[in-house]
Amino acid sequence: AGSMAAPFELTTLDGTVMKSSELAGKVVLINFWATWCGPCKEEMPSLARLQQQLDPTHFALLTVTTDLQRQGISHFLSQLGVTLPVLFDENQEVSRSFMVRGLPTTVVIAMNGAVVGRAVGPRAWDSPEAMAAMRHVMESGK
Repeated sequence: AGSMAAPFELTTLDGTVMKSSELAGKVVLINFWATWCGPCKEEMPSLARLQQQLDPTHFALLTVTTDLQRQGISHFLSQLGVTLPVLFDENQEVSRSFMVRGLPTTVVIAMNGAVVGRAVGPRAWDSPEAMAAMRHVMESGK
């Protein structure tokens, strides 16, 4: 925590390129996951609920996977009934830059681009504690 997040450019599930620079001024939660990861599947619905509860003008939630099966990922998300932005880290550069060793790993980036939080393992992202933590980061404006 405290280091600046490395800039990145990744392709989304629908084929558009997303640049981290587009997220400047927002709190960003990045969740690294895979379809074969059971705990990742468990926490996906809570990530979707978190995304629905926070103001998109100040908060962005991204999921990053090294899976390359786009159809499999679409099927996976529809089975869970969630809609989340999926980015493909095909060469694993972004995963390496955030030192992802296990899945799921979630990183929180403040408005100024500094990494302010990191969680390894599944969490209840829509819990009152997690919501309060996200709002605190958003309100601190760092």
